[in-house]
Amino acid sequence: MPGQAQTHHGRIYWTRPKLLAEVSQANRCTKIAGNISKTEPTSREGPRLYRLAIGGLILFAHLGIGINFFSVSPLLTLITADYGISSATGGLLLGLSLLVAAAFGLPGGALVARLGAERVFGIGGFMAGVLALSAVAPNYPSLLVLRLGYGVGFAFVLTATGPLLMRWFQPREILVWNSLNTATISLGIALSMATAAPLAEHLGWQNTLGLFGGIALVSAVTWPCLVVSRSLQGMYSRPLRAGRGRSSHTPFGPRRLVSDQPAIAARLSLADMATVLRNRTVALLVAADAGILVQYTALTNWLPTFYTGVRGLTLSQAGLVTGIIPMVGVVAVLLGGFLPSRTGHRRMYFLVPGIMAALGGPGSFLLGDLAGISIAAVLLGLGSWLYVPLLLALPMELRGMTPERVGIVWGTYVTVGGVGMFLSPLLVGALRDLAGGFLPGFLVCAVAGWTLVAAGLLIPKDML
Repeated sequence: MPGQAQTHHGRIYWTRPKLLAEVSQANRCTKIAGNISKTEPTSREGPRLYRLAIGGLILFAHLGIGINFFSVSPLLTLITADYGISSATGGLLLGLSLLVAAAFGLPGGALVARLGAERVFGIGGFMAGVLALSAVAPNYPSLLVLRLGYGVGFAFVLTATGPLLMRWFQPREILVWNSLNTATISLGIALSMATAAPLAEHLGWQNTLGLFGGIALVSAVTWPCLVVSRSLQGMYSRPLRAGRGRSSHTPFGPRRLVSDQPAIAARLSLADMATVLRNRTVALLVAADAGILVQYTALTNWLPTFYTGVRGLTLSQAGLVTGIIPMVGVVAVLLGGFLPSRTGHRRMYFLVPGIMAALGGPGSFLLGDLAGISIAAVLLGLGSWLYVPLLLALPMELRGMTPERVGIVWGTYVTVGGVGMFLSPLLVGALRDLAGGFLPGFLVCAVAGWTLVAAGLLIPKDML
């Protein structure tokens, strides 16, 4: 039977049947964790193969999220023709799913605190997996409902991933897993964009979408089989990891030392959530990510049209140049997961990518020659992805952070960034209609790209 931590006259005692351990205030965390480990296995001390299986399933779930993200885009012409709808109506299959993902990001973080990361992750996997039913969707409204369900799953999977990594992996491993997860999403997007049209020629567009949805469904079905294994239930009982720092009072209130809950951790009140979101470092991280996403989404959506209509490039040239941005991003996010832990100069992984994105963004539409545009696209791809693993890992290092609070931060990333991703292409289109060109909208979104540089300069020294 697990014990409990109690405080009396400024000293902490750890009580168990027939055992009373007095722990001094200075080294209480170390001794409490040591006492627990003598009798109960913790998730990070579990079999390595099991932890790798957890990480592998998280990766596979991210592949399912990525491969379904833009899956309708290459098939939109076929979808609109079969259902007899306009292009604008067909575009809602992507736009509304993004908006739903943004709407459920922060609520997903709250659900992690209520239900536990494992359950929210599983629910998100099944919500994304409903896209397997696209193969039998009889009409446009039914397909739209499936895409909206995917948006909810997208938000839940991404929001629950941070707390899961924090529970199951060592701090030095989390940065690597962040990079692998993000790279897997990019890989999934690239795979669907490259294979959707050829597959549709042989299978039909509905079966193609159903196949992509089935990939997400496989991880959803496998996840509960692995996580709820009775023989490994004891591995869930472990102390919640607090962030760096020795003080028992943190910017988020008293540090939680021990949790006896397996997958369901302590509930967070609305006041707790507000305290997390008011933290200066959290606010800077959220703003930095949202600003980069505003520029990235606006440019990747409109640059092909801009290149063909204004720069005179062929459709294949425009597609190739724009495709450089996500392809470079896969390499950048992998580097972002391995280099910061080896160089030790982590602030540069905000400043350097920020400068790259701030220069590459405007360069992609201000430069006129193909060579210059290609160089700008490489800079934009590097700058828009290199910082991501560190951005995801930093909230876990804040003093007083628990997996539940990390879920709130990651949910805020999804919500604020998702709103920016939804609005920025609309802003460019609206300003194009008003001004008669792309330049005003591109410039507004390019200004937002400087938020990463600002965050690199303003984040406190003890965090970077």
